[in-house]
Amino acid sequence: MRYLLKWLVTFLAFALFGYIAGKVLAAADAPTPDLLELEAAYRTYALRPVRVPEFGFINVYGMDITAEKVVAKFPGQNPNPVLRTDSSGVLLYANDASAPMRAALSFAVGEPLPADLQAQITARVAAGSREPIECVAGDQFYELTAVAIPEFGFINLYGTDVTAARQVARAKEETERLLLNILPPPIANRLRAGERVIADRFDDASLLMADIVGFTEMSSRLSADDLVEMLNDIFSVLDVIVARYELEKVKTIGDAYMVIGGVPVASPDHLERLAGFALDMALAVRERQSDGPGAVRMRIGINAGPVVAGVIGQQRTIYDVWGDTVNVASRMESLGEPGRIQVTPLVYERLKEVFEFEPRGQIEVKGKGPMTTWWLTGRR
Repeated sequence: MRYLLKWLVTFLAFALFGYIAGKVLAAADAPTPDLLELEAAYRTYALRPVRVPEFGFINVYGMDITAEKVVAKFPGQNPNPVLRTDSSGVLLYANDASAPMRAALSFAVGEPLPADLQAQITARVAAGSREPIECVAGDQFYELTAVAIPEFGFINLYGTDVTAARQVARAKEETERLLLNILPPPIANRLRAGERVIADRFDDASLLMADIVGFTEMSSRLSADDLVEMLNDIFSVLDVIVARYELEKVKTIGDAYMVIGGVPVASPDHLERLAGFALDMALAVRERQSDGPGAVRMRIGINAGPVVAGVIGQQRTIYDVWGDTVNVASRMESLGEPGRIQVTPLVYERLKEVFEFEPRGQIEVKGKGPMTTWWLTGRR
């Protein structure tokens, strides 16, 4: 078998040589010699055979025409943009498909490309890189690949309209952003992984409930636009503080604001972080105080303990928490005083070494009876 393959390779080599030799002889004897084209090692050569009868042989003069072939194949009818510039960035050629891009960027044949685009092209060519250049032209997005043709001193730019791909990517990013506005990232990941029912019990969580004092009366005095603007202004500031303390905003219901610590990811310091958030929250609201009809005061309540958390709903899905801990936190808020942070005995006992408190005394808590509560006033 080895000898058969060796014989076959030798035969094909002689056949190919004979074919080329025949072409050379035919071209040398033709009345008007034509150039022969030969492709080898990914390059194209033009061969001109010239017979020298005095010596009984043929001279073959060759020239590398690879670049010329690239130019010859330059697609005028390409459905994607195709451009050609000189080394200084002046546009030498543009096909019809590039017209929308040229119109949006305001350049034409005989004029220089936009400076920022030319700078990127120069950098790519200097580095020998074929990495696409993203070009934004109005509402359209293009990727341009720069190919230098040094033999002729110009650069070909092959473009692809990637507007549809960018729109899909943006839609995906917007969907992701909206999903993460509704659900904590770990919960969103579990839903994407295919979990249909998400319900978890956390033995140690911390809850903060806050409510705007006199909101019903305030809503009767303010216009709809002013009311919504006021709520958006306050809650947007609080959202920033929540993120700073790495807590989770569970939801807003009207003028109520609910934050949880230690859920959905357990952590040993969630209560400390929630207390710090409460102090910064109260400070942010005080700093916003004014004497006008939009003056805001909030009651804040904190509790800690076990909760159940999960995702509910098929439409407008929400991540919510339930349990006695949540109910008592709500009581701490509703039975509190404007501008103050009321906490349960459990919160006081866990934080008294690192935060400052004032005793309030006993209050009657629905479903719990008399309870001694405390005001959180600052950090030690």
